[in-house]
Amino acid sequence: MPAAILPLTRPILAAGLRQWLVAAASVGLAWLAIAFFLADLAFQGRATLAIFIAMMAGWLILKLPETPVAIIAFLALAATGAADQDDLFDTFDNEIIWLLIAAFILAAVIRQTGLAERHAMRAIALFRSVPAIFMAATLIIFVTAFFIPSTSARAAILLPVFAALSAAIGRPGVTKALALLFPSVILLSAGASLTGAGAHLIALGFIDEIDGPEISYLDWALLGAPFSLAMSLAANFAIQRLFLTGADKAPLARAIATSGGPKAGDRRLTAIIVGTVALWATGGWHGIDLALIALAAALLAASKAVSGIAFKDALKDVDWNLLFFLAATLVVGEALLETGAAAFLVDRLVGSLDTALSPALTIAIAVIVAALAHLVIISRTARAAVLIPALALPLSRFGTDPTTLIFVVTIASGFCQTLMVSAKPVMLFGQAEGQPFDQGDLLKLAAWLLPVFVAALLFFALVVWPLQGLGG
Repeated sequence: MPAAILPLTRPILAAGLRQWLVAAASVGLAWLAIAFFLADLAFQGRATLAIFIAMMAGWLILKLPETPVAIIAFLALAATGAADQDDLFDTFDNEIIWLLIAAFILAAVIRQTGLAERHAMRAIALFRSVPAIFMAATLIIFVTAFFIPSTSARAAILLPVFAALSAAIGRPGVTKALALLFPSVILLSAGASLTGAGAHLIALGFIDEIDGPEISYLDWALLGAPFSLAMSLAANFAIQRLFLTGADKAPLARAIATSGGPKAGDRRLTAIIVGTVALWATGGWHGIDLALIALAAALLAASKAVSGIAFKDALKDVDWNLLFFLAATLVVGEALLETGAAAFLVDRLVGSLDTALSPALTIAIAVIVAALAHLVIISRTARAAVLIPALALPLSRFGTDPTTLIFVVTIASGFCQTLMVSAKPVMLFGQAEGQPFDQGDLLKLAAWLLPVFVAALLFFALVVWPLQGLGG
């Protein structure tokens, strides 16, 4: 290595070595504690806890890619007998995995045809008032949560809409505010839909493992959509108040131009999407599985006759990395429950506490910890995989319904607007042409939005959702 380069690489190498040393020391101490203080727990339970801790160290300390770490954890569980060798593959029998696969195919067709961009621009072009444009954009982004899976996919599809609006309006202050609005609403609205985030599959897996109630697509929407809409509107209000001046809000001199009328196949594709969401929402009446509906819709949409997109081309956009990550983390979560590791650890921790926590305090702890977890765990799906067994289930031992805590933790983990690296949509819009906002802008927005988010989630968890039957 050239002598001039070596001094520059030393801090990087030293930082990496320090991280590995910290990770090794942390995991080693945790394993010793498991061996000495949890000797009454069966071997498979102790092995599962040790592997879970090593997995978290890989994510939190070493910042390793989530999916390979999760798969290695599964392989370790299989080697110790804590999980069956076929568990990872059996996870792909899960209806929601196939629902996500089909939804990714639909999203690929929507992106490649530009359907969402054309619909959004035509709707927004009806307004000349900047506040009205912001409201229209907020509602349009919110609606996309119901049929486009994952926040990253929605961000990629909606980025051209932001670019077109920014160029049409031509005001730097509005560009910054729009660049903050799009990722904020994408992230906050994800909780409205079962397909809105991979973390929701993790939640459903844990609810199923504890024999909790079955939550359908419509059930999730009825619970999550009002809160997600309220927070999306709150973000809209905060961004306009914090980042727009009076001059920025002045009416536009002319209407926003659109890129022409509908293209061939737009009506057919729109009808397929609307029909798919309607069938998902009415699944309790007709009894057809969500995945079967989604697969049929994907086959129709990804055809040359309907959209001009070949099925094999749409299939390339499926986020296989996310799907394998979900499968592996579901196996780890199942192992924590089935080996008795989670229950044993919870009994030890809770049994050592003489105090009792009220449901309100229990939920408040869950909400605050989960909402702040994005500062440590970048991936939303990884946050759910860690926080549900490590936070929601232990807190349920104080008497609060575990399904409520799982749902609350999953929704709370969706707050991730504080740091540029906290979520892919934030990075995508922050790195758009001209880098419209910086870290200081995010901190300014988060300082206003986080207290509102926590207070609103507490209100829904303690007042609204119990009236809807959650935890009843």
